[in-house]
Amino acid sequence: MVLVVACAPPGEGTPPAESSLALDQPESHRRMVETLRAIADAAETENPYLGRREIERARKDLAAMPEDDIPKRWFLNLYLGQNELRLGNERTALEHYVEANRLLGESRDEVPQEKRIQTLLETGVAYMRWGETENCVLRHTSESCIFPLQGGGVHVAQDGSRGAIEYFEKVLQTAPRASPEHVRALWLINIAYMTLGQYPGEVPPERLIPPERFESDEPFPRFVDIAPDLGLNSFDLAGGAIAEDFDGDHDLDIMVSTMDTSGQTRLYVNLGDGSFEERTEQAGLEGILGGLNTIQADYDNDGDVDVLVLRGGWWREAGRHPNSLLRNNGDGTFSDVTFDAGLGRVHYPTQTGGWADYDNDGDLDLYIGNESGRAAVFDDAETAEARAPCQLFRNNGDGTFTDVATDAGVDNLLHAKAVVWGDYDGNRYPDIFVSNFGTANRLYRNNGDGTFTDVAGEAGVRFPVSSFPSWFWDVNNDGVLDLYVSAFGGVSYRADVASVAASYLGWPHPNELARLYIGDGQGGFQDRAAEWGLTQVTLPMGSNFGDLDNDGYPDFYLGTGYPYYEGLMPNLMYRNRSGERFADVTTAGGFGHVQKGHGVVFADLDNDGDQDVFEQIGGAFPGDAFGNVLFENPGFGNNWIKLRLVGVRSNRFGVGARIRADVIEQGRRRSIHATMGSGGSFGGNPLRAEIGLGQATRIELLEIYWPTSDRTQQFENVAVNQWLEITEGDDAYRKFTVEPVTFRRP
Repeated sequence: MVLVVACAPPGEGTPPAESSLALDQPESHRRMVETLRAIADAAETENPYLGRREIERARKDLAAMPEDDIPKRWFLNLYLGQNELRLGNERTALEHYVEANRLLGESRDEVPQEKRIQTLLETGVAYMRWGETENCVLRHTSESCIFPLQGGGVHVAQDGSRGAIEYFEKVLQTAPRASPEHVRALWLINIAYMTLGQYPGEVPPERLIPPERFESDEPFPRFVDIAPDLGLNSFDLAGGAIAEDFDGDHDLDIMVSTMDTSGQTRLYVNLGDGSFEERTEQAGLEGILGGLNTIQADYDNDGDVDVLVLRGGWWREAGRHPNSLLRNNGDGTFSDVTFDAGLGRVHYPTQTGGWADYDNDGDLDLYIGNESGRAAVFDDAETAEARAPCQLFRNNGDGTFTDVATDAGVDNLLHAKAVVWGDYDGNRYPDIFVSNFGTANRLYRNNGDGTFTDVAGEAGVRFPVSSFPSWFWDVNNDGVLDLYVSAFGGVSYRADVASVAASYLGWPHPNELARLYIGDGQGGFQDRAAEWGLTQVTLPMGSNFGDLDNDGYPDFYLGTGYPYYEGLMPNLMYRNRSGERFADVTTAGGFGHVQKGHGVVFADLDNDGDQDVFEQIGGAFPGDAFGNVLFENPGFGNNWIKLRLVGVRSNRFGVGARIRADVIEQGRRRSIHATMGSGGSFGGNPLRAEIGLGQATRIELLEIYWPTSDRTQQFENVAVNQWLEITEGDDAYRKFTVEPVTFRRP
């Protein structure tokens, strides 16, 4: 059997040399590039996820270990297998795992049974990871890793999957039936048979998870991944994604980041002819490295969309990295102005933030959710706890910010994993929901005087304890904001594929479930997740919402997974059924990618009126990189309207403005509600409203409410299927003509 090493494409993973363009950048930009290069250099040895320090120490220990000390040699081989696999050295990892299993055969009773089972399971996972590299990475097709795997997703090189099945079968024969190890092996052996094209027919009956367990709730058109055809499938670790018109030509460009400290932030410019071109270097972004998430806003009100890159999430004290505020210069380039803007005075680990005009003065302020404590439960390394207060940066209106979090009462000092703004009580002042991983959540009500009060308890939104991605939306179109809060484990239980498997099988599991809090219009919420059909264990990291079928009700997509390699599970798509329930359409629609999903974007990238779905994909460890996906929307035949808002007294892009479209559809009058923003907490939809109208043939009344100026604009008898620009205070709107294109494929 021949083994190979997983690797990134040639040249990737190395900080770029300073370009001539970088030399023309301001001092703040050059200082950031130097800082990030130093972080990347140190991470190679020191970072708990990316570094090599533990491997080097364990190799020396193994070399010095007496041959007859079997328990210690077993442990070191197991440990080296884990860490070599983490770095993507699959051949070396498997050698250590095989040796660990050989030593177990000689150890008799010196190694506990549960450790023997763990060794078998991890060896199977290592073989499966090798198979993924040999096939999903090196022989990628549009069907690769789409659950349930079939067609072009079946592996050509099958040794990895066959080795995995051998070891998973040993676990199933050894581990107690109710144990997490048994359930993990059961789940993974079914996936391994899928990769061989032998599911379900050749799976032993006692091992089979029936295909009907994976069926969608209803039929749904198939979306196809075309990212490789367009050159958008950059090979990265977990990161952020934004679709935005960065150059002002009305076509949506894409920016992606990666948590890899040596990984480059990339810009793909939409050429308007169905193709994209990477212009990272031309945009002045070379050397802007790392970033687990990205969020966009026009912080300086100049009409160009700027970007904030967030860094250090999950890494506690090792994640004290600066964030990057990238100013859009309006000429196709960006400059890092973090230090000049006052955002770089202190560095905390984070992956989440949000923009809003909390004081209604006409410019956008920034709340960053930092990570205090030891809630990073996936790393056993001895790392000091981080004391990282959240930050509320008030925009001074001159390109600088002042942190007022303590005075405002929003420093949180918990492990924030999502930050979302929304005026849930309708008083014109946006409030903050903070999803805190491992502790109760916060709902900071804006008091309108520069201070906030945590009312999560009285509003009924403190749970789940294991919360992660979250967002405000109007899920039932009643004009009142609702709140979705995901769950990423249990109260004292980390995310585990065993819970996912148990959920599909209808077995008991310890995982919390997501909450769908429906607003009551009086400042309170009621959890209606079960009534809406949200009863599946999901374990999301990335997420966003949009309107796939243009029916006027928001759907949502969850990028699932967790750092360990056994965390193979489908990403999940939920379709909103007329504001009454959700239908899982994952497998019918082809959305069930099993690699680890992060930044999610709903956006009309080909200007045909319906939203495509872009997802940044990749894991937390160097050996778990993967390419991004772009699911092309096949169309549903419904009507739509696109709106760009131009603030005058309000912030330039109208973030926080409320939109209502009154329509008559099939003889029934209804209202469709939206709030201008970038969507969920892990992925950036464009700062323009893309609103589905169903079968309505015109908009009876289109209303825009601007909270800052407390002004309402109304337009009657608006035609559908058009692109409009509405300026605050103007009596007429401006029409754009943007022609649809066909994505260009080789």
